[in-house]
Amino acid sequence: MPYAVITGATQGIGKAIADKFLSQGFNIAICARSSADLDKVKNEWAAKYASRKVLAVAADLSDKAACFDFAAQVLNDTTTIDVLINNAGTYFPGSLADEPDGQLEQLMNLNLYSAYNITRKLLPAFKLQNSGHIFNMCSVASLKAYPNGGAYSITKYALMGFSDNLREELMQTNIKVTAMSPGAVYSRSWQGSGVPESRIMQASDVADMVWAAYKLSPQACVEHITLRPQLGDL
Repeated sequence: MPYAVITGATQGIGKAIADKFLSQGFNIAICARSSADLDKVKNEWAAKYASRKVLAVAADLSDKAACFDFAAQVLNDTTTIDVLINNAGTYFPGSLADEPDGQLEQLMNLNLYSAYNITRKLLPAFKLQNSGHIFNMCSVASLKAYPNGGAYSITKYALMGFSDNLREELMQTNIKVTAMSPGAVYSRSWQGSGVPESRIMQASDVADMVWAAYKLSPQACVEHITLRPQLGDL
């Protein structure tokens, strides 16, 4: 069976992407910080996709050693990797002048370095098979500065730069790199916000676009996808 690796896959966009690939016949490897959340989604998927295999690893990907350990478990679980989705990330609002000391480092560790470290550990497998597709979950914050974006926006700009450089390096191979830049997507963080669910995109919208980009012919690569709510950014 084909194999996909998705980080941060127990809720929101990551879970929707994992569900999409499972529904299309993939085995998957996922990680998240919460063992309880991992057990919950594994039980849910076992009921829906009994023939699929799910490797679920509890890992805090802001820690470099945890990134390496997750990648090692993936490589021990499969001989080929068809898709890698670097989705793990978090958001803290703030302005550069007064956000807490260390916020940039904290966000860089998860939002950028986790993608960098895991990709580097899995790249030899991609190169050996000379195929595969890497998706990096950027943001509309990667494209334009906005009030209260602070360190978060810096990390997402950096993730876009990582995606562009990786794509350039791999252009002469059969390994594709796509940067995804979604706007507001309904998830736990929006519950209780007062913003109606109908105003915000669904996580399945992003999953559908990832799948569409993956299914293109081998000679076509979507370099960057931007999705926004129909009524614009919030």
